[in-house]
Amino acid sequence: MDLHIINCGFFKLDGGAMFGVVPKSLWQRTNPADENNLCTWATRCLLIEDGNRLILIDNGIGNKQDAKFFSHYYLHGNDSLHGSLKKAGFDPSDVTDMFLTHLHFDHCGGGVEYKNRDNKEPRLVFPEARYWSNREHWQWATAPNAREKASFLKENLLPMQESGHLHFADPEEDSPFPGIELLYVNGHTEKQMLPKFTYKGRTVVYMADLLPSTGHIPLPYVMGYDTRPLLTLEEKERILKQAADEHWVLFLEHDPVNECCTVKHTEKGVRLDSTFSLSDL
Repeated sequence: MDLHIINCGFFKLDGGAMFGVVPKSLWQRTNPADENNLCTWATRCLLIEDGNRLILIDNGIGNKQDAKFFSHYYLHGNDSLHGSLKKAGFDPSDVTDMFLTHLHFDHCGGGVEYKNRDNKEPRLVFPEARYWSNREHWQWATAPNAREKASFLKENLLPMQESGHLHFADPEEDSPFPGIELLYVNGHTEKQMLPKFTYKGRTVVYMADLLPSTGHIPLPYVMGYDTRPLLTLEEKERILKQAADEHWVLFLEHDPVNECCTVKHTEKGVRLDSTFSLSDL
């Protein structure tokens, strides 16, 4: 197995929304905000090269939304989905499996594009790939609650289904990816999936939005976006304790600086142990 980081650029979100009830005087120590109270976040995806399968986990925001949409999120940086794939030596047509941890726009928007600016006919960015979600989350996303409706965009979702490329993992069955276990968590959104696998003798977990950054490690640091924050607390506690016990490597999708981290037990609970690049493993 080989791993490649696919950086899709940076965007900004309100710091208060990202840290929920935690005061700014605390969260700004790890994630400083600009004059508009916005913090910078990465869209850091992961490409797994394993035998005949090339599995991309999440794909960023994409570029098909209008100027008004992007004005809210301040996309910036030199990295892009296509550029990072090319840098890793691959073409979008090489991807066999497009795995989506969940269907919020910053995780799945890059999987569908328009043919050109004038022709808004959608097409899949990864024409040979199976696009993976799960049935419960798909139903949640396509008939969204009012709280999450702005994060589930039909132009990101329906082309996957209409193309015939949509497939569902089943929580009651084995993972469709040999060697990759799927952890299901429900606090952020219904049936978010976290891939867990062994790489160079280490257990790696792709943390998606259960742990957006190292700044979110303390248990009360839960996003205001989460639909069930008390459940997020329970899920974070369980997974972070096991990560500390077993020295897991936690891959961070949104941390603007750190690609990976480990955690440890302390008198104050589980806390950050170390940060490092994936290439350091």
